[in-house]
Amino acid sequence: MSGWKRVRLDGRARAWPGTEREGRVVEVVIQHGAADIAALVADEIEKLLAAKPDAVLGLATGSSPLAVYDELVRRHEAGRISFARARGFMLDEYVGLPDDHPERYRNVIEREIASRVDFAPGAVQGPDGNSDDLLGACEDYEAAIAAAGGVDLQILGIGTDGHIAFNEPGSSLASRTRIKTLTSQTRTDNARFFDGDVERVPRHCLTQGLATIMSARHLVLIATGTGKAEAVHQLTEGPVSAMWPATVMQHHPHATVLVDDAAASRLQLGAYYREVFATKPAWQGL
Repeated sequence: MSGWKRVRLDGRARAWPGTEREGRVVEVVIQHGAADIAALVADEIEKLLAAKPDAVLGLATGSSPLAVYDELVRRHEAGRISFARARGFMLDEYVGLPDDHPERYRNVIEREIASRVDFAPGAVQGPDGNSDDLLGACEDYEAAIAAAGGVDLQILGIGTDGHIAFNEPGSSLASRTRIKTLTSQTRTDNARFFDGDVERVPRHCLTQGLATIMSARHLVLIATGTGKAEAVHQLTEGPVSAMWPATVMQHHPHATVLVDDAAASRLQLGAYYREVFATKPAWQGL
């Protein structure tokens, strides 16, 4: 499993050769609901920040990570976790939404997590979807991530068509931050954030590319609900294909997919994933 280690007598951990998810890379963790998933992800982020207070986090929008953000806020308010030295990078941003639009992703991230904890001013960055030079904005964003030392832990959601960030089906597996045209399916799925009016959903966005996402040291993808079941099945058990962009995660050395019972309903090896996680040594984490 991803993250499998052996413990030496001095208590320090090393990778256990040949046991990287027993031949596979993506670790699948099935939980009963969003609260259980949120607790596991928050545990991982809490451990990361304790070991590396200046860690770089990749922050996703959408509904999938909201329970995680709420849990992180609770732990911050309880004095268990601080983001004072951490940095954050967003996955994507709509093109052309006014700076004060509530669904502009920079405002969403500020509302859901950045303003609720102790991130320093300017510590959370996103691509500039209102730049006069969108290509230059993409290059600048790639450079900013690199200058920060790369992302330590990237939170991800997944679309019903298998997209991660806004890398729609057909996206290059080697892609970097760029402008993308959103599919009709994605705009329909996101209309719920625009009072159900798909015509109010922008047609273009800036998004980290698949290769950019794959550069993060740990990928943590969250999926809940039956609507994500087919995408989760393809991601974890299907072939790597640009038609299901998230499948590129199968090539990542440390990728964790956390799903609820509904999102796990199409998994052919669901019972096995449950057994493996249930017997996983407690010291491993995700």
